[in-house]
Amino acid sequence: MSDTPHDPQTGSTPRFLGQSTGLPTSPEEAELDYVPNPREGSLYMVRFSAPEFTSLCPVTGQPDFAHLVIDYAPQATIVESKSLKLFLGSFRNHCGFHEDVTVGIGQRLFDEMAPRWLRIGGYWYPRGGIPIDVFWQSGPVPEGLWVPEQGVQNYRGRG
Repeated sequence: MSDTPHDPQTGSTPRFLGQSTGLPTSPEEAELDYVPNPREGSLYMVRFSAPEFTSLCPVTGQPDFAHLVIDYAPQATIVESKSLKLFLGSFRNHCGFHEDVTVGIGQRLFDEMAPRWLRIGGYWYPRGGIPIDVFWQSGPVPEGLWVPEQGVQNYRGRG
């Protein structure tokens, strides 16, 4: 990790971009980079899709798979995508229930980045024959913000 001071509220030079970086061993160890919003004052939405997200079942230790969709309307900063990828990858060896993992990711991004609005959809593949979808948002959608559907179909199996 870099010794460069990092202020999530104001953004700083990305520490991971252009660097060879291994996955953090846990979400708590993972650091997210935030950079100044190049369009501060404009109302717009950013979407990240992670269709191959994995974490571990806290009971069995077996892998759980999800398609995560993160939407947010930035204010002063935006999250740097490589640091987000490393943060999400840090869950690969993390045990947590679907609800805790999904809501925890959304809350951490919201608390650190302080966007106008954020939502996350966690579309989890079946465990014990039952798919679980988890949704969290920080509050009402800002007036005038275009928010398309997340576009993830309900799980159908072989249909």
